[in-house]
Amino acid sequence: MNGRQYMKNQLPGILLHLLGLLALALFLAAGGTRLAGILFIAAVWMAAAACYLAAVYFYRKRRLDQLLSMADQLEERYLIAELMPVPKQAEEQVYYRILKMAEASMLDKIGDVRREQASYQEYIEQWIHEIKTPITAMQLLCETNRSDFTRELLAELEKVSRYTEQTLYYARSGYAYKDYSIREIQLGPVIHSAVADNKYLLRQNQVAVTVDPDGDSVFTDDKWVRFILNQLIGNAVKYKGAQPQLHFSVQKNGNSVLLSVHDNGIGIPDNDLPRIFEKGFTGQNGRRVQSATGIGLYLCKRLCGKLGIGLEVASDRFGTTVELAFRINDFVDGVKSRY
Repeated sequence: MNGRQYMKNQLPGILLHLLGLLALALFLAAGGTRLAGILFIAAVWMAAAACYLAAVYFYRKRRLDQLLSMADQLEERYLIAELMPVPKQAEEQVYYRILKMAEASMLDKIGDVRREQASYQEYIEQWIHEIKTPITAMQLLCETNRSDFTRELLAELEKVSRYTEQTLYYARSGYAYKDYSIREIQLGPVIHSAVADNKYLLRQNQVAVTVDPDGDSVFTDDKWVRFILNQLIGNAVKYKGAQPQLHFSVQKNGNSVLLSVHDNGIGIPDNDLPRIFEKGFTGQNGRRVQSATGIGLYLCKRLCGKLGIGLEVASDRFGTTVELAFRINDFVDGVKSRY
């Protein structure tokens, strides 16, 4: 609470005190009271009024500062009325009731939004699971009727499958902890599975793939890591250069296992690099590619944050390198070394 603003608010009361003091002084002077007595009475009056105003100011300031501190510590600040003590003054009780009414209204609105969001999310997940059936059926039909046309169709179906997976993971990214299972895995098989998911797309675009895995294992969710790799492969193909190449490597570096994905594509401009993880950001390269959505790397960053995986991107005119850093659990690693 600002002291100057407080004094401005108390100005009518101060003027009333001064008028009362002036009236008392005139009355005492008319009754023959000496000037010294009048000044003494005026000094006592003003001192008492000043002490009262100062006491009220410090009391209210301390109480309001406590309320502000409680509000700052709350994530849902609309619940501040639940922590506030019930005020004693009649005017403050009116404001307290207004806060309680606003809180109840806000909770009702939030409940409605959450129910609507849950219903929409349930519909999206159900739709994705339903659409996977015809996609799988079309892939099987193409596999059993091999031709140049069906090979091209399989590459497009891989794109459709990747986009549907992207939608599913986007819908689930808000509560990823309910859908992942952390266990010890080898990164090599996960890399090969991601490459197999995009084999027709890679073949259609004549992308040479090399894999150089290491024997170190990590603790993570293979399904989510596979999804992240699918997004990186899709980006590498989308922004490919001449004679496209894609190289995967895994190596141990200190207390981390690093999975690097390097391509020799057109690269990312320096001024776009700091923003590539922003939702919906496509940058200069995205404006050239009509299918760019700005969702893939955003999802990768978000999922890496949920899984505790470091994600770094370096790029120049010779290509782009994406590095996933899996931290080694020192306790588990020590137990394994003893046995």
